[in-house]
Amino acid sequence: MTGPTPPSYQEGTPPPYPGPGQPPWAGQPPAYYPPPAPPRGSRRGLVIGLVAGAVVLMLLCGVGVVVAARLIRQRNTDPLGTVVDYRNDPVLQDKNHRDGPISYPHTPPVGGPHHAVWQNCDGDVYTSPLDNGYAVHSLEHGAVWITYRPDLDPAEVSELRQRVQGGEYIFLSPYPEQPTKVSLQAWGYQMRLDSVDDRAIDAFITAYKGSAAPEPGASCSRGWTDPAG
Repeated sequence: MTGPTPPSYQEGTPPPYPGPGQPPWAGQPPAYYPPPAPPRGSRRGLVIGLVAGAVVLMLLCGVGVVVAARLIRQRNTDPLGTVVDYRNDPVLQDKNHRDGPISYPHTPPVGGPHHAVWQNCDGDVYTSPLDNGYAVHSLEHGAVWITYRPDLDPAEVSELRQRVQGGEYIFLSPYPEQPTKVSLQAWGYQMRLDSVDDRAIDAFITAYKGSAAPEPGASCSRGWTDPAG
C-alpha cells in the first residue's frame, strides 16, 4: 500500500497532515517548496570577499595618487631634472681651434673643438641655423645657446626671442636636426624640452650661464654675426 502523495506546487500550501507521526515525505522538500537558501557561511564569505576587493582597490588608487603627486612635486621642485651632464665626455676635453667643418657627437653640440672666432652671443637672435664651430666657441665663453626646431609654433618662437633679446651671454637660433622642439646648451650641459617651459629655461640660464664655461667672462661681442656658411 502506498502512502500519501506529497502535494505539488500547483496545489498551493498543503493542509496539515492528518495522520499520526510525520508524513511519508518528511525530510524531502515537496515540489512547492522554494530552493533552500545558501548556508550563512557562504554569504559571509561573499561579503568578506567583496569588502576585501574594495579595500585592495582603494589602496591601489591611493598608491597611484601618491606616485602621481610625487612626480608632479618633483617636476615642480626640480626644473633642472632633465639636464644631461656631458662634462666627462672626452670630446669636451679638446678645446683647440680648428678650421673647416667640425663633427660633434651631440645634437646640438655642447662643447669640444671650435673655430677661432665665436658667434656673437649678447642677446643675439638668429633666424637661420648657425655654424656649430662658432656657436661652441660662444659656449666656451660662458654663453647659453637656445635652439629650436623650425616647426616650433611661432608664438613659442616669439617667447624665446623676447627672453633672449637684450640679454648677455645668450643667443638663439633654429636647429633643424635636434630631436626635441627646444634645447638649451651650456658648455658641458644640455636640457631638451618639448615646449617653451619658462621655469625650466630660467633655471637653466641661472644655473649654467658663465659658471659652466672654461673661459667665463670672455667676450660675447665683436665675433661672428652671420648664420652658417
